[in-house]
Amino acid sequence: MSKRWNVAVVGATGAVGEVMLAILAERRFPVNEVYALASRRSAGSPVQFGERTLRVEDLATFDFRKAQIGLFSAGGEISAEYAPKAAEAGCVVIDNTAHFRYDDDIPLVVPEVNPGDIARYQARGIIANPNCSTIQMVVALKPLHDAVGIDRINVCTYQSVSGTGKEAIDELREQTQAALAGTALPGRVYPKPIAFNVLPHIDVFLENGYTKEEMKMVWETHKILGDSAIRVNPTTARVPVVYGHSEAVHIETRRKIRADEARALLAQAPGVVVLDERRAGGYPTAITEAAGQDAVFVGRIREDLSHPRGLDLWVVSDNLRKGAALNSIQIAERLVENYL
Repeated sequence: MSKRWNVAVVGATGAVGEVMLAILAERRFPVNEVYALASRRSAGSPVQFGERTLRVEDLATFDFRKAQIGLFSAGGEISAEYAPKAAEAGCVVIDNTAHFRYDDDIPLVVPEVNPGDIARYQARGIIANPNCSTIQMVVALKPLHDAVGIDRINVCTYQSVSGTGKEAIDELREQTQAALAGTALPGRVYPKPIAFNVLPHIDVFLENGYTKEEMKMVWETHKILGDSAIRVNPTTARVPVVYGHSEAVHIETRRKIRADEARALLAQAPGVVVLDERRAGGYPTAITEAAGQDAVFVGRIREDLSHPRGLDLWVVSDNLRKGAALNSIQIAERLVENYL
């Protein structure tokens, strides 16, 4: 890729925006200029891009004709307003919010799973980045679905507080210190204390009793895998972990697959690292494997005792990297290599 591109990072001062800037530099994405954009109150503040210090610009006054690629991660309302404006100016938007994910004419992409869908960006100039919990799950399930088909998915997630943002990270740290000191647990972000606790509630509750985070996993799995016949039953929980989401995934396949066959397929799958040793510590965790890494880690691969075609997996990944920033930049890499 000899050509170089101007990239706008929208939400550059947020948890995901900071990681986007770091990964752009780490992967040596062919940038010409990088524009760090945020709200007016953040304008002028410094952010790091590799060894360079960038000054944040006001999103409201930025001319998107200066950028060919826009990486958006500043919230759904911001994307709803500015992503169409950026696309109209000729800047291809890769949006990390939920705002466009379920529009039929906007591709929802995980590069290891459905890279060909990137070609459909031309309809509206926008590509949607899936939810973090969906991304790591479908990366792990794609090779199994291709091999034997998946009929049903039962998944329980254990999601870190960084998925909520910087305020949630601060809240966990403050509540942990308070709990260890034996004082009250202050809370601003979550409805109950998150320190030393588990909250079976992410996003708003819907009429069917599921939360929106749970339904995202249903809708997005169907769209990304291109198979609406897959039945998905999720429960999403927030846990007192700073970085890295974990998932207990139980699948029922259309044809029987043994654990050793599944292990071999996953070992060859792009973006997957298998750590599946039947000993103490022979499995991936958020803090020891996932945090700060790009891969989706899979362990505890075993055949389900309760179903003749059942398979159980433990799936772990860094939610800010593969679950958000890295996936967006991998989309951008495919975009500039094959379509722009």
